[in-house]
Amino acid sequence: MTKSFKITGILILVGICISIALNLNIGFLRLNFADFFSNTPNSQIADLRMNRILGMLLAGMAIPTSGFLLQEYFQNPLAGPSVLGITSVASLSVAFYIFFSQDFILPEFLQNSFLSFSAIAGSLLLMSVLLALSGKFRDKSFLIIFGFLISALAGAVVSILQLYAENQSLKNYVLWSFGANNQVSRNQILVLGGFVVLGLLLSFKSIKPLIGNSLGTAYAQSLGVNLKQLKFLVIIASSLLSASVTAFLGPILFIGIVVPHFCRMLFNPAKLWQQWILNMLLGILIMEIFSVVSEVTLFPLNVITSLFGIPVILTMMLNKRSLGRQA
Repeated sequence: MTKSFKITGILILVGICISIALNLNIGFLRLNFADFFSNTPNSQIADLRMNRILGMLLAGMAIPTSGFLLQEYFQNPLAGPSVLGITSVASLSVAFYIFFSQDFILPEFLQNSFLSFSAIAGSLLLMSVLLALSGKFRDKSFLIIFGFLISALAGAVVSILQLYAENQSLKNYVLWSFGANNQVSRNQILVLGGFVVLGLLLSFKSIKPLIGNSLGTAYAQSLGVNLKQLKFLVIIASSLLSASVTAFLGPILFIGIVVPHFCRMLFNPAKLWQQWILNMLLGILIMEIFSVVSEVTLFPLNVITSLFGIPVILTMMLNKRSLGRQA
């Protein structure tokens, strides 16, 4: 590792530590050190803050990694976790659950569990369809078009459900879609952590083939890269990472596009191993900062990520267009 990469990583780690400390100390009550490690009247609040930090840490690793894999595979800086339609189908699954489970009386912890399960189940179903069809789509762009069509269809169905939904069901769906960083239990964190670790392991196996793939299809094949296996790894890893975070924290958009772009500005884009590490570190830092902003302003997490991400993406598109005209 080069000296510049180490310095960049250390600075980001310092920022993560500061943002975590801020997260622990932001709220309506001032907590003491003992509240986090012993049974005190404020222990439950301390647990909520710890869950919030852990949730943002997992999301910060998962979403940027998902976007990084897709951008490197498709060689498109505007590709993100929603490019394959995974996020949209997860949202559709949650909408079906919320709008059609209103007549069933369940304990709150079961409601949250089934809600998360429905999002993951829907995403895994689409992932299976993508894997089945990926062999027929020889051109990578066909996968993007298919994902766009699925996203449009899912959005249309969600709109129909919202049109006929009762007020309370509609409110519950809207609240979920805002992104909840303070409503995740410790058990849900453990389940989310399991999915994220599995997705990161598959991502680890994808990096080396992606290095060969970035040099061109013919060159990658001459190096012995199994392009079909790489496609499967990218689809499965990115789907697991984006679907699990969407299930437990809501559709946190744009971070999967923006963070990889920032990482390429910070360090050599050709160094994919270092880029992957930077994506996770910078993703954690940004999500922890967004959590602080959300607690201070009381704005939903998805609103904050959108307000941050949309101007950055527009700038990326305009810069790419201007570079294309100069060429």
